[in-house]
This record gives sequence, structure tokens and C-alpha cells, in this order.
Amino acid sequence: MADSTQNGPMQGGTGGGAVQFLMANKLDTAMWISRLFTVYCSALFVLPLLGLHEAASFYQRALLANALTSALRLHQRLPHFQLSRAFLAQALLEDSCHYLLYSLIFVNSYPVTMSIFPVLLFSLLHAATYTKKVLDARSSSSLPFLRNLLEKLNANQQNILKFIACNEIFLMPATVFMLF
Repeated sequence: MADSTQNGPMQGGTGGGAVQFLMANKLDTAMWISRLFTVYCSALFVLPLLGLHEAASFYQRALLANALTSALRLHQRLPHFQLSRAFLAQALLEDSCHYLLYSLIFVNSYPVTMSIFPVLLFSLLHAATYTKKVLDARSSSSLPFLRNLLEKLNANQQNILKFIACNEIFLMPATVFMLF
């Protein structure tokens, strides 16, 4: 198995093993692409390089991309859809269902910067993990700068998760306050 992974990029040119890996894991690849798009849109919302009006549209795009990722993850984790109370109870136990509802709640509201940080950071962490898998499928020594960046992100994962938790704690009272 290790030999076929190492020989894959040589036979199919640069990245041949990565393309095979992406094609073999289509649902995971779709989630990876939607997470990268979420990170892109979230970054353009937080850093409004294209203007404030455009930033609001990037806010909605980021939340819709996160909703897509959460829906794909929910589809991956739950059995076939059934219109029953048991299925709904099982769906509501999943974190991906919570983030799907989270995204749908905030997508039509006025842009709230606090609400985009959990979406941005979770997408960044999950995209980094899958990017490392893609790089491993390409070759074990490809793109050392990107690998180093991913390792630093992985080393700070606990701090990022603590920041997300604090952000969500402070977001609850802010959301209630926004209702009034």
C-alpha cells in the first residue's frame, strides 16, 4: 500500500496520486471544497478588501457554504431520510445538524462578526486535516511550506477550539440582545 502511494505521483505525473485519492473520496472532497470556500468567504468578510457591501454578501456565502458542508456531513452520518420522530431525534443529536441550523439562523440576519468565527475556524481546521491527507496522497515530501503551516495550525488546535467555545458562549447573550 505504501509503495503504490509513493509510485502513484510518478506514474500519473505530479499529483496523480492526489487526483486518484480525491476521486475515490468524492463526498469528502466535496466537503473539503465547500470548507475551503467557507474559509475564503469568511476571510473576505472579516477583512473587507472589496468594500462593506461586498463583505455582507461574503457573510451570506460563507454561512451557505457552511450549511452545505453540514448538510453533506449529516447525509454522511444518518441513514436514509424517513419522516418520523425517531429520525428527527437522531438528526438533532448530530453536531452537523446543529451547525446546519446555526447557519440557517444567521444567514438572513444582519452580519454579525461573532457568528462567523466558529464557522471560519471549524472550516479551517477540517480543511487543514483533509489537505494534509491530499498532500500525503500526492507524496510524503510535497509542498514543505504548506505542510509546515498545517503542522503549526494542528499544534494550536486546542487553543482554536477554546476560542470557538468562548465565542459561542458570548454569542448566545448577544443573539438574545439582538432580538430586542
